Parts: sequence; C-alpha cells; structure tokens
Amino acid sequence: MNRAESHAPTTKIRPGRGAKRPVSIWELLVWAFQVERVSIEFDELARLAGERPSVGIEYILMQRHNLGCAVDGGGRSESHPDADLVASALAVLPEGCGGRRMAIWIAELARAGLMPDWGSDLQPRCIPMGWRRCKHGVYAERTLWTGDARVGRWPANHLGKEDGYICLVRYEGDAREQAGRRRAWLQWWSALLELRQTFQHSGLTAFSVSIDLPPQRPWANRG
Repeated sequence: MNRAESHAPTTKIRPGRGAKRPVSIWELLVWAFQVERVSIEFDELARLAGERPSVGIEYILMQRHNLGCAVDGGGRSESHPDADLVASALAVLPEGCGGRRMAIWIAELARAGLMPDWGSDLQPRCIPMGWRRCKHGVYAERTLWTGDARVGRWPANHLGKEDGYICLVRYEGDAREQAGRRRAWLQWWSALLELRQTFQHSGLTAFSVSIDLPPQRPWANRG
C-alpha cells in the first residue's frame, strides 16, 4: 500500500463488564491488534471454510467464535474472543475492499495505533537525486552531461573545467503522489466501513460497534 503511519494514536479501550461497551470500528481494531496482540491467520480460516469459496463470513465468524471460547491447556484463552473475531473478520475481507493485502495493512496500522497518511503535510518539492559530502559541506550530486543521443553533447573545446555538469533531480509531493495517498485513504476507509457493518450484525461479547468512522475525506476541510 501507499505510505501510511500518521495521525495520533487512538486511546486504548477495555472490554465492558456486564453491559457491552460502545466503540468505533477503528478503536476495536486497535484494541484487538495492539492490546490483545492477535494476528491474522489466513491458513486457519481456509481450514475452517474447508477451502470452499462459497462459505460466508458469518459461518467463519461463528466457527472462529467457538474456537476462541474454547478453554486451552493453560486454563484460559490466549486472547479475548472478541479480538479473535476481529482478526477473523479482517482475514476474510472481500477482494472488493482490498482482500488480504488490505487486511495486512490495516492490521499493521492498528497494531501501531496509527491511521494512513493522506498527505496532510505533503508539499511539492524538487530535490536532488543524491547528495555528496565534502570538507566544505553537503552538496547535490552532479554528473557529466553526455547529451541527448539525437544532438550529442557539448563540444569538448567549449567546456571549461567546471562546465558540462548537471544535477539530476526528482519531484515529491506532486499531484500524482497526493492523489495516490488519497486513494489509499479512501480504500482503507471503505474497508473500515465493511468491517463496521460486519460487527454491527455479528455478535461481540464485550463491545457494540457504533456508527463512528474516521472522516471519509479529511482533505476536504483542510484550511
């Protein structure tokens, strides 16, 4: 995916005791991956589904829920059953929402407690391709211009000792990069919307998922 990791970490939450605690889908993801430290296990879900592509997310969540509630040899499960359900739902994210690649990206972001970087501080820049350091300081790297193949280079007898050099540059923060980061944000946001709908209709034991989502287009309100 595109560059990610910006924005402030989400406040950590705890499962409710008795009544379910309302949380946003992003808070739920951060709790599952950052606090409970669950991981996505694609192979396990394939076994649960019997390698059958027609099996829906509801069946897989039900099977994973049963596994999460089972008592292991140590007397308790390694992670909260709701966290296991979150990891399972993310692992079967539809391809239309990014599939496995998006699932891994969301898990990495949630584990860090950070949202994608949509280019909030991105500024157009023209910078050298490389730098060199000498006793006089740091300077842009330069290279001898060999000329366009169609017209050749400058005549050698017209060049002085310091002539005929150029500085190769690259551009950052242009419209193309900005658009790419915004597309990545919208894809991430759409995946969160899909997960929110999943958990508003699937049973969690300690949480209820609210309608809250990060802004769909945060750049729209940029001053």
